[in-house]
Amino acid sequence: MKLADWSLRFYRIPYVHTIHWANAVENKGVYALLTLRNEHGQAGYAEGTLKATWSGVSPAMLQAAFDDILIPQLTSIDLNDAQAVAAALAPIPENRLGKGMIETAAQLLRAAAHQQPCWRFVQGQAQVDVAWTLTRQPPAQMVAQALEQYTRHGIRSFKVKGGQGIKTDLAVLRALHDALPSHCRYVVDANSHYTPAEAPHYLEQLAVCGVEYAEDPCPLESLSLFESLQRQSPLPILIDRACTTEQDAERYLQAGARALSTKPGRIGMGEAQRIRQRVAQHDAKTTVGIYAESALGTLINLQWAASCPAGLDAFPAEQTFYLGLTASPLKHALSLEGGAIHLPDQPLTDNALDLAGIAFKMN
Repeated sequence: MKLADWSLRFYRIPYVHTIHWANAVENKGVYALLTLRNEHGQAGYAEGTLKATWSGVSPAMLQAAFDDILIPQLTSIDLNDAQAVAAALAPIPENRLGKGMIETAAQLLRAAAHQQPCWRFVQGQAQVDVAWTLTRQPPAQMVAQALEQYTRHGIRSFKVKGGQGIKTDLAVLRALHDALPSHCRYVVDANSHYTPAEAPHYLEQLAVCGVEYAEDPCPLESLSLFESLQRQSPLPILIDRACTTEQDAERYLQAGARALSTKPGRIGMGEAQRIRQRVAQHDAKTTVGIYAESALGTLINLQWAASCPAGLDAFPAEQTFYLGLTASPLKHALSLEGGAIHLPDQPLTDNALDLAGIAFKMN
């Protein structure tokens, strides 16, 4: 199966509320949609989230990378061969987002060539449990938002963005426990806000509050620091920022990691799958992390999340950010009920897309 045509389209979607990330404050998201087509006109898709402090690329930079470097690597490659696609891209340094988008779009194209949605092609499940991410806000607002998602969509799992100070983080957790049923689950992501000296006490307090995983409580780039911290921690440390390749995954797993975050929106389905395979070999756990996806990116990434082997997932997929956007690139809303997204039983095509009003062209 050869590449016959491709395109890269861009769109902006305002947020319902301003979002306070650890390294930015935003009121809209900027996205890129890659489409790869084979000689029979079938298509595979991938969405990239464009943020200066996340992916580190602008629309113009990404377009140039595809035009000048990435797409030329595919001209003689059989897109049916996932290993061949990965090998063609491997010599190219940097360009993590673009390479990941190609691997994801190629995976969906393989499924489309068999006239199947990707989740069915990879023998996944038709529905995926999801979690809601509570971004940094005053505690009362975070609790109100959690209650809304629990009541409206049946979401029972919450990723709580910490880093507002230990006292405030713990106040949020206590308030959530008071307001929500006891069966609700929590991961706390401090985005490396605390120091290594503060982290042991922080982890102890999170465990007391019933938190299941502590994501990036402090900078974890030092393997010796991580190994010592995990050894004395009463709960698993979920590694996100420092783990973006299978080589990273192997190093942390060798150092005692019990849980790794995989983000197909950041690194692509190919690299995410390679990390998942390493995790399985070490009897650890993995999560499908948030990358501020639109509804389209959510639909794409959940195709891979749906194939997670039983017992390997640490926490429901963090794929509900799209609910906080004011528009969608999809004509029809995703089916979210009982805390799970039900995936369509047909391949994604252009007919399912609606970019009117949100697409833009570069000057």
